[in-house]
Amino acid sequence: MINYRSEDEIDLIRESSLLVAKTHVEISTLIKPGVTTLQLDTIAEEFIRDNGGVPAFKGYGGFPNTLCASLNEQVVHGIPNDIPLNNGDIISMDCGVVMNGYYGDSAYTYEVGEVSEKVKNLLLRTKESLYLGIDQAISGNRIGDIGFAIQRHVEQFGYGVVREMVGHGVGENLHEDPQVPNYGKRGRGIKLKEGMVIAIEPMINLGTKNIKQLSDGWTVITTDRKYSAHFEHTIVVRKGKAEVLSSFDEIEKRLKK
Repeated sequence: MINYRSEDEIDLIRESSLLVAKTHVEISTLIKPGVTTLQLDTIAEEFIRDNGGVPAFKGYGGFPNTLCASLNEQVVHGIPNDIPLNNGDIISMDCGVVMNGYYGDSAYTYEVGEVSEKVKNLLLRTKESLYLGIDQAISGNRIGDIGFAIQRHVEQFGYGVVREMVGHGVGENLHEDPQVPNYGKRGRGIKLKEGMVIAIEPMINLGTKNIKQLSDGWTVITTDRKYSAHFEHTIVVRKGKAEVLSSFDEIEKRLKK
């Protein structure tokens, strides 16, 4: 069942989504060689709770932490640990918050120290594909238009688009209908209508699209062990132009300093 949200509900989802954005800002400048993802996870949890939210991922299906911290070839659902980050790593930080009964969800992939030009391009083009997908999230379009825009952009560079993991509706639950694939055909799938709140989240691999799950039951990696990037916004479908409820603005201001 797809929910169409009132403006009051959208305001609450926006509030949760902006707390996710602020949590990203809080950890963004701390991501450097030598820090551990468990340290970042502790900081994120404290910040969310201090600001009136509850970490959405902690305990979700048994997941043990606040952040999904996915390193290098890890696509999603990496479990924070006490291994220091290294120069040249990339780390996808996926964060969710529930506040006032509504969820927000957003992911950003960070460079650790100096990364290669090839990896910088993967991050840049994955983020570009997110915004191309968002451009299609307007009333009257279809789900397939979002996936088509993402897939067309990244496949021209030889990247792999993960099939098994997709975006989703967001609201009173972290994962709601509809599913939002990062691949597809124009004009296919359910029709987008005003008030639909969805998380669009391209997961794009430097090599093969194929993935596998590790024995921890959570971490998903690329089968060829090449790097994977992940960016995610929570958005609301509108007429003419989608509204982004989460934000990368302050993260990127911090990272440019």
